Amino acid sequence: MEPLTEHRQVSGPVVYGFLRLVRVSAARHAALAASLTEYCRSHELQLSGVFTDREVSSGPDSAAFTGLLDVLALPDVYGVIAPAMSHLGPKAIAVERGRRIETAGSRLLLVRRPRTTHPPVAHSGPVRRRSPGTTRVLDAES
Repeated sequence: MEPLTEHRQVSGPVVYGFLRLVRVSAARHAALAASLTEYCRSHELQLSGVFTDREVSSGPDSAAFTGLLDVLALPDVYGVIAPAMSHLGPKAIAVERGRRIETAGSRLLLVRRPRTTHPPVAHSGPVRRRSPGTTRVLDAES
C-alpha cells in the first residue's frame, strides 16, 4: 500500500471483487482482475480477494456469489467492485444480486458506469440547417 498524503501507511476500505467470466480466456481474466486491482489502488481501496463466477446460471445463487455474500458479513468490509453491472449476470440476475449486496450493508462499486440515455433535445421552433455555400431562393409562392 502506498502512503496517503499524510505519509503514513493507512489501510483503505476493504472491498472484494466479483467477475462473471463464462467462456473467457485466461488472458481476459487476468486483464479484468488487473483492472480491478488498478481501480482499487487509485481509489485507495484494499482489494482483499476476487470471486469469479464461471457458471451459466438461471438464478442469482452461484457458488461464487454465495461466497461473496459470506465475506460481506465480515466486519469492516466496505463493498464489492466489478468492472461493469454485466459482471453480476444477466439483467434480472444482476438486479437481484445488487439488491442482495445492498441488503448485506455493502456498496456496489462499478469501474464502468452504466450508459445513461440522454433525453431528446426539445427545440422551441423549427431547426434550419444549411450547408456552407448553399443559397436558398424563396419566391412569393413558397
